[in-house]
Amino acid sequence: MAAEEDLSKLKIDKTQAFRPGARKRLTRWIIAGIVVFAAVILSLNGVFTPAVSIEAVSVVQVYPSQTFTLLNASGYVVAQRKAAVASKITSPLVSLSVEEGNRVKKGEVIARLEGNDAAAARDQAAANLNVARFTLDQARAELQDALVSLNRSRELVAKDFIAKSDYDTADARYKKAAAGVSAAEASVNAAKAALRNAEVAVEYTLIRAPFDGVVLTKNADVGDIVTPLGAAANAKASVFTLADMDSLQVEVDVSESNLEQVKVGQPCEIQLDAFPESRFRGEVHMIVPTADRTKATVLVKVRFLDRDERVLPEMSAKVAFLQREVRPDEQRPRTAINPAAVMTRGGKTLVFLIRDKKVTETPVTLGPRLGDMVEVLDGLKPGNRIALKPLDRLRNGSAVKIVEK
Repeated sequence: MAAEEDLSKLKIDKTQAFRPGARKRLTRWIIAGIVVFAAVILSLNGVFTPAVSIEAVSVVQVYPSQTFTLLNASGYVVAQRKAAVASKITSPLVSLSVEEGNRVKKGEVIARLEGNDAAAARDQAAANLNVARFTLDQARAELQDALVSLNRSRELVAKDFIAKSDYDTADARYKKAAAGVSAAEASVNAAKAALRNAEVAVEYTLIRAPFDGVVLTKNADVGDIVTPLGAAANAKASVFTLADMDSLQVEVDVSESNLEQVKVGQPCEIQLDAFPESRFRGEVHMIVPTADRTKATVLVKVRFLDRDERVLPEMSAKVAFLQREVRPDEQRPRTAINPAAVMTRGGKTLVFLIRDKKVTETPVTLGPRLGDMVEVLDGLKPGNRIALKPLDRLRNGSAVKIVEK
């Protein structure tokens, strides 16, 4: 009996263990633990730490030439050799041999006009020339016969075999035949000139490229009436516009007050808005000797030292006038930052890289100064945003709020 009583004491009273009050207290403890755990996590992630207001700058790419640039100016690429190719006659356009963007050689036929009448006139002139040549051959034959007769008469009159009047007749015939040859030769020359004139008229129906270049625009279509002046209704004055791409230069306006910093032959660096990552070597070709009184500027022409197929007329451009030529090792861009964004902490050179409204301590390797910037050799990429100030209030993982200036 004693043993059974001892065993009964070891039984768990289930009615006491699962009372409603005990359950509620357990639930509260679980919820409180979850809340504390979440608070710790959020605190570690800086949720309860107020964001630091900072100024930020971007990591940029700079060219070494910017450190020895005297002056900057804007302008456009202009072809110094450009032509609106037209016809010298009025006639319908029957064919086009090229289109925009095609390269053409000097003398190449790029369009044809209707020229049936000119071709007929040429054929007629060629036939007239043949007639004149045959007439000349006949006149020369008559001259030869007259010469033989004159020589015979001269011998006979010397021996008194014929009368003097017969000799005079032979002499007159010879002179007439000689004059006939001269007239026939003149007729041949006139016929040749008429043929050349007809051939020129036919050539006018062929529109040729005046120089090596590129077709910029097409101004007429097949069937249009092309006329030299374009005065007729619906007539076209030009068929194509061509430009010599080797004559491209950048024309910029330089303020009169800065003109003393520009000299002919001065090295320049050209940047096209179409290719912002590229720089083109150039030099001052000409300072136009007149000023624009309305803008107080002088036109300066800068030529390209290296030909590039991407450069096209009328592209907008910026020109940097340099103190000296750019060395080969200075032609590639460098990654650079504002030196005020760099700090030393724990013996390391670092910056605060901004990502998702937080900053991360990022070690960097710096290079030489580039004017008011410093080169970054490793640790950052162009386009990254970094904190500028105040750096002393920032820690790794600090929440930040960028204040725009």
